[in-house]
Amino acid sequence: MNIAPPTVLVVEDEPAQREVLGYNLEAEGFRVAKAENGEEALLLVDEEQPDIIVLDWMLPNVSGIEVCRQLKTRSDTRHVPIIMLSARSEEVDRVRGLETGADDYVIKPYSVVELMARVRAQLRRTRPAAAGLRLEYDDIVLDSETHRVTRDGAEIKLGPTEFRLLTTLMEKPGRVWSREQLLDRVWGRDIYVDTRTVDVHIGRLRKSLTQGGGTDPLRTVRGAGYALG
Repeated sequence: MNIAPPTVLVVEDEPAQREVLGYNLEAEGFRVAKAENGEEALLLVDEEQPDIIVLDWMLPNVSGIEVCRQLKTRSDTRHVPIIMLSARSEEVDRVRGLETGADDYVIKPYSVVELMARVRAQLRRTRPAAAGLRLEYDDIVLDSETHRVTRDGAEIKLGPTEFRLLTTLMEKPGRVWSREQLLDRVWGRDIYVDTRTVDVHIGRLRKSLTQGGGTDPLRTVRGAGYALG
């Protein structure tokens, strides 16, 4: 099994635009969730835990700028990149969007090809393994293209599940992942797996990483989950 594809949340009240964006993102290999207003977007963020959000400024009820502000003030969502879409082209509007927390600002009408490139650029920063990049932490090196892991130069043999677990942990060293979050990222939302299964595979990953006598780089946070470092 491969690394789970990044999830993109598209928030757009215009149905045609929402479908075009969803179609093109899925064609690029992303998993897509869609919301048609700000209130739905805030609910879906908690349900879907997206890796990136493409967010229209002008939305009914709760505006895109307010959605952005709320998400960037929350500790659990402030790291999620937001690409703001807007017909507002004045400099003052772009500055307001970026100062509210948007990571990028795209003016309508936009090129779909360019928008896809901007999505990939943001994901290279937050999901580098999904972009085929090499990850390093201390003396551990993970090559997501060749699926090879080495520690202090020695190759470590990992099963596919342990590889995906390590990938997730190495993408955000120090972040504490709950068992439920790891289930979503590593096993996928469509597969039922007991949370105790996470503990079993974390144990296997620990054994593999320390088999050469190295220190255990994984941290168990009681009542919260697991972290690398």
